[in-house]
Amino acid sequence: MKKNILVAPLNWGIGHATRCVPIINWLLDCDFTPIIASDGEALQILQKEFPELKSITLPALNIQYQKKGNHLKLKLLRQLPHILKTIKAERKITNSIINDYKIDGIISDNRFGVYSKKVPSVIITHQLNVLSGNTSFLSSKINKIQLKNFNEIWVPDFKNEPNLSGKLGHISEKTKLNIKYLGPLSRLNKTEVESKYDLMVLLSGPEPQRSLLEYKLIKELHYFKGSVLFVKGIIEAKETKNITGNFTVCNFMTSQGLEKALNSSKLIVCRSGYTTVMDLAKLGKKAIFIPTPGQFEQEYLANRFNNLKLVSSCNQKAFNINELKKTDTYNGLDLEYSIPNLEKLFSLF
Repeated sequence: MKKNILVAPLNWGIGHATRCVPIINWLLDCDFTPIIASDGEALQILQKEFPELKSITLPALNIQYQKKGNHLKLKLLRQLPHILKTIKAERKITNSIINDYKIDGIISDNRFGVYSKKVPSVIITHQLNVLSGNTSFLSSKINKIQLKNFNEIWVPDFKNEPNLSGKLGHISEKTKLNIKYLGPLSRLNKTEVESKYDLMVLLSGPEPQRSLLEYKLIKELHYFKGSVLFVKGIIEAKETKNITGNFTVCNFMTSQGLEKALNSSKLIVCRSGYTTVMDLAKLGKKAIFIPTPGQFEQEYLANRFNNLKLVSSCNQKAFNINELKKTDTYNGLDLEYSIPNLEKLFSLF
């Protein structure tokens, strides 16, 4: 009998879902039966990638964002009771799913309520340390308490330098956490293709910041002379494409289309979410990062790669078309990826 493995990514943008794509493919290659569980856009994107797999809807966090990023931490603190209530609901429904679907193991991507003492449980996270400004020590401590509920912690990064996550995914002190470094995860592959677009915009993340950046970029790129592919990052029933002059606008792209588009684009404008960082590093692309206002993790990653002279960055409010010229002096991201030993990786199950 094939073993059933529950794969449950957090719905916070689509990055947690898309980095589970290689994990699901590896499970299939190793003769497991993955069962997908999430909510919102994360669930939709995996349903489109794996229409043949069983999928389950989990309770939604529905985190509300501020228009002003400097108020984000306060907004999240106010929503803490709702977050804890949702995690408790996840725990309850996870136990039901284990019984109903005869689950043999769990792979959660940052869903802290999706674990069980009945079956081996793994969490995927690049955040061993959670940055929150002057409360980073407290948020990191709370995070480590949550991580202790899992048998193993899979960090999608290299253990040693050079690595992508920096202090987010690496802790110097001794820890009882059972940490495994997988190497970076990406659903995309690098291919040698002819350049089609001078610039590709790849939007993602929660509202209202996604829409605010969309409006800002469309306004600024009106003066751009080259060819532009603009991917809004809005998951809908069907992919749409509208072409006006040198401007091509898509609502979203699944893996195959996105891989081709990124490989054929000279420069990428995007958020500095960790999954996007992993994708660009695998494809060896030049980019400019515009971190989501108030998201300390994205701001840290953008500053990290800017200081390393790998990727230029700019805050959302200050962006203008002249920022694109600065990328000429940056080297871009480019790392060698390799598949981990799958027999050893899945030995827990």
